[in-house]
Amino acid sequence: MRTKQFKAESKKLLDLMINSIYTHKEIFLRELISNASDALDKLYYRSLSGGVSGISRDELYIRLAVDKDARTLTVSDNGIGMTAEELEQNLGTIAKSGSLAFKQDNEKQEGIDIIGQFGVGFYSAFMVADTVTVESRTQGGEAYRWQSSGAAGYTVEPCEVGFERGTVITLQLKEDTEQDKFSEYLEYYRLSSLVKKYSDYIGYPIKMWREVSRPKDPEAEQPEYETVLEDQVLNSMVPLWRKNKNEITEDEYNEFYQSRFYDWEKPVRVIHSHNEGQATYDALLYIPRKAPMDFYSKDFEKGLALYSNGVLIMERCADLLPDHFAFVRGVIDSEDVSLNISREMLQHDYQLKLIARNLEKKIKSELKKLLDTDREAYEEFFRAFGLQLKYGAYSDYGTHAEQLRELLLFVSSKEKTPVTLAEYAERMTDSQKAIYYACGESVELIDMLPQVDTVKAKGYEVLYLTDNVDEFVMKTMRTYNDKPFVNVCAGDLDLDTDEEKDALKAENEAAAPMFATMQQAIGDSVKEVRFTHKLKNHPVCLTSMGDVSLEMEKVLNAMPAGQKVHAQLALEINAEHPIAAKLKTLDDTTLATYARILYAQARLIAGMPVDNPTELSNLICDLMV
Repeated sequence: MRTKQFKAESKKLLDLMINSIYTHKEIFLRELISNASDALDKLYYRSLSGGVSGISRDELYIRLAVDKDARTLTVSDNGIGMTAEELEQNLGTIAKSGSLAFKQDNEKQEGIDIIGQFGVGFYSAFMVADTVTVESRTQGGEAYRWQSSGAAGYTVEPCEVGFERGTVITLQLKEDTEQDKFSEYLEYYRLSSLVKKYSDYIGYPIKMWREVSRPKDPEAEQPEYETVLEDQVLNSMVPLWRKNKNEITEDEYNEFYQSRFYDWEKPVRVIHSHNEGQATYDALLYIPRKAPMDFYSKDFEKGLALYSNGVLIMERCADLLPDHFAFVRGVIDSEDVSLNISREMLQHDYQLKLIARNLEKKIKSELKKLLDTDREAYEEFFRAFGLQLKYGAYSDYGTHAEQLRELLLFVSSKEKTPVTLAEYAERMTDSQKAIYYACGESVELIDMLPQVDTVKAKGYEVLYLTDNVDEFVMKTMRTYNDKPFVNVCAGDLDLDTDEEKDALKAENEAAAPMFATMQQAIGDSVKEVRFTHKLKNHPVCLTSMGDVSLEMEKVLNAMPAGQKVHAQLALEINAEHPIAAKLKTLDDTTLATYARILYAQARLIAGMPVDNPTELSNLICDLMV
């Protein structure tokens, strides 16, 4: 018997495959089980085509076995087996895939669903084993043993085996180290959990003997116990997403979601679809009812479980979801995604990007359907995740704004209930030039703003924005149905007729010296003091003159390590309020006092802190006495 060299003659290549393609050592079991499943598939398809006779799918299985004393783990199957030549071709050449060749030879036959097509999965066994032994026998053929201790080479020789057909892979596990406890792969619970995690939906039973304690006589008052072996099936075999929708009950959908994603609430929406074409995949997605505790924190990990033909590739594949749909939970199963693929390779996988684009459209469509057909459920969903949709509309320079704007809700001054932009636009009067909004910490505080009072008095609806991101969203979207979004507290609020504008202009020009004295008393905090007609009953307000509003100033300045910004403000005085007439009668000293008091009042009305509360108190007291 002579040791042969791998045809890919480099130890470096084998090391690269083991250490770069697979992130976690535990993945080796998934790879070996997938190979065993392929061997069973090949045998079954050969039996259908008449190549092998007397094969029933029910008799096909995969078995795990351990010998703790010998430190061996065995993965066996009663599948098609391999000849000496096939052992040479499939295991003697790194990156040579017998499964891929089989699929290519039979690509015209429907139903062939071979998992391992990349040809390197088998070698992941060397991550946990010093020596790997493969004993294999085809139906009616001779048995052969392939053995290797790594890149040094391998041997192939005839052998005696106790089975008629199939393959047995025996791993001589490495000794434990401080970093790696290879002995865990000899424990039933560890192996069963890995099967459940990665291979639960393999289409054949994965069996393992387990020691259990049973009473010899269950009816005895004090029964004696004995240890017996039970043959356990570790996998469930049939994934829910592969079933027809009409075969699945609502309870089954909910049970899968709650047990898989650890949510005590039922989902608000289930999306189950099968797609064929450029990208073929099954999707089972869930829209949660409530946000997880860490959802709006940096610790939250988005992503869908990604499977290849029922075999788990990645627990959370972030590339399948855009950030604005990060709340979606579920699984994607695609035969187009290679089983043997790393996280880095996934980021550049064309099929994955195609699936992600399709999913984004599907999720948006289903949310819109929920909005149209079950408003109460959608509003519950939006209370939990609406902020995420708003961030999505604002981020990436508004790239997704057009896609998401129909899903957004804002509280309206009409009945103080959430409305869509479409509903607001439907109710607009013919004379309305813009979509009006106001910002504040709460609906109640916004409703008390003087400018809101004025706009409502004109018969116009106002959107109340209470989330920090809201105004940034409006600035990003700019318009809806060709109507601009206008902040009622901004300087471009245009509600006057031409005649009223001319009259106001004349009033402001006449009072220019008075305003100059007032502005000097206030200082750089305001850029201008002026009369306005936009206030109904209130004496004064602050209006932003530039792109940064008062609310935006609050939000930006609250950010950690953010550069401090200041809104350019105008102090506006109601030209029709008694205070306007009073100001015209004051001497410069008293006028300066009034100016500082009015400015402080305007800040309080706008929900802004007063710069110097003590000074304000003293000024008011001086006027009172």
